[in-house]
Amino acid sequence: MLDRYLLTMRTQANPGKIKVEDIAKLLNLSTKQTRRKLHQWEKEGWISFSSGLGRGNSSVFKWVRDVEMEYEKYFLQTLEAGKIEEVSKLLLLEWSVETKQRLMMAFQENFGFHQEEQDRLIIPRFNPFLTVHPLKAADTHSANLIANLYNRVVTLHADNRVTPELAHTWEYNDRFLILYLRKDVFFHDGSIMKEEDVVETFRRMKSEDHYSKLWEPVTVIDSPAPLVVKLEFPRGCTYILQLLSLLTASIFKESNGSLLGTGGFYLAENSEEKTVLSAFKQYFGQRPLLDCVEYIQVPKEFEVIYYGANESDKVDTQKVESDSGFGIVVMNPYRNSDMGRKEVREYIHALIANHRHELSKVNSRISGNNEGCLIGISDTYTMPNIPKPIFTQALKMQFVNYTSETSHWLKVKLEQEGIEVELEEISFREAVYNASLRLETDLFIHGEIFEMNQTFSYFFFLKNSYSPLQLLTERDPSLQKHINDYAHILFEDWNDKHMEIERYLQRESLCIPLYYVKRRIPFSVSLMNIEIKHFGYVDLTKLWVKPSISLL
Repeated sequence: MLDRYLLTMRTQANPGKIKVEDIAKLLNLSTKQTRRKLHQWEKEGWISFSSGLGRGNSSVFKWVRDVEMEYEKYFLQTLEAGKIEEVSKLLLLEWSVETKQRLMMAFQENFGFHQEEQDRLIIPRFNPFLTVHPLKAADTHSANLIANLYNRVVTLHADNRVTPELAHTWEYNDRFLILYLRKDVFFHDGSIMKEEDVVETFRRMKSEDHYSKLWEPVTVIDSPAPLVVKLEFPRGCTYILQLLSLLTASIFKESNGSLLGTGGFYLAENSEEKTVLSAFKQYFGQRPLLDCVEYIQVPKEFEVIYYGANESDKVDTQKVESDSGFGIVVMNPYRNSDMGRKEVREYIHALIANHRHELSKVNSRISGNNEGCLIGISDTYTMPNIPKPIFTQALKMQFVNYTSETSHWLKVKLEQEGIEVELEEISFREAVYNASLRLETDLFIHGEIFEMNQTFSYFFFLKNSYSPLQLLTERDPSLQKHINDYAHILFEDWNDKHMEIERYLQRESLCIPLYYVKRRIPFSVSLMNIEIKHFGYVDLTKLWVKPSISLL
């Protein structure tokens, strides 16, 4: 096994005189641990080391063997042996720039689709999945995984159609919904889905704090007969079918500490290094044509390209474009700061409106958004010139890893106008699961990707408590009134209500459109049936690989 500390020493420390304390700081170890490492490496023949006499005096070390060259040979041997997940971990070590480029190219050539004893697609990932539980999926990365592991009772399409999934049909009126479930649907452990599994899933979602408000109209969830589920809502619920189509309404059951779904793939492995999906051969729908999908951890520099069997990085590719959502600036008027004054929010709003067209220079994948959250529906708007108000203190702005570029850009724009900004980075997990943190900041940028149907997704964005808009919707009486209207408005008329809310948020300078973002992923031409589905991701259950065959 390679010693990451030794490689860091090789790439970061120059031979000659050096203090042990400086080496310890470089390696992020204690002085005692560092001395132990140095003596170990000398014993193993990597370095020669002469300790300085007295505390704080310089020591001298020289390289005896070329660590990086020998480690590179090990890397290539491991790659040739086909140990992809082990190689991906090695890529995360601190190599020199030149060596890392060589290793990345070698790894890229062996990455993608492998047809050995089974059809295996390897997909790079930059971060482990936060969750595989439908009720905890608040980020698109996890939601895409969940879309392949579980099913819903119905599917809501982009054009507002609702089609059967686990339910083969239903009866619906303004007081109740009766679902008739498919027969012989298997969970991943081989057990058959029953009506009580669906009832339990819905009851769990209704009792979950993050979704309870969505379920308020539903008073009864039970089963009047085998494979029949009934939901009652005496005061009406115009969106009940759309609610049951959400990924968070995926049907699951827990058995012996494991979470089980009915989807086309089951979770074969999930660790920090990789996540493995295997095809579920008893799937009630069409069995996936791929046998296995592996998500492997790779460095941020890795170029995401999916290759076909026995192909290299020279292969022809097709670039598939999908929407990656939009970005907004959320302003918090409840922190007891300058942001509580509308004239301050309006001034920042106008400043953003004047500069957001420049965002494509920050990132070529994004473009300024002077409309809103609903593509093709939101109105274009402009802001008047706003006189600069008095700022009594620095603005506090939070950011997460994926908003780092745009947040620093906005900080620069604010500071150019003489507004002091204090940036605070929070982790992605904190941003997703700790909504109270947002009350401690004046403003932040949030990126959102809608599931498939943006009409219902916008409502879900307003209503669920994972949403960054929660700090506004819970405290603003006008927003509360607007949101309560949805239960009595026909779903086909929801976009009119959406526009009322969006105009209110813009008029009060609470939620400011910032950018749209596109994603273009290169796929090998041998990968067929690439279909964009939930949250702009590829539907893995539909992918197949066209083999190379001679037509002569």
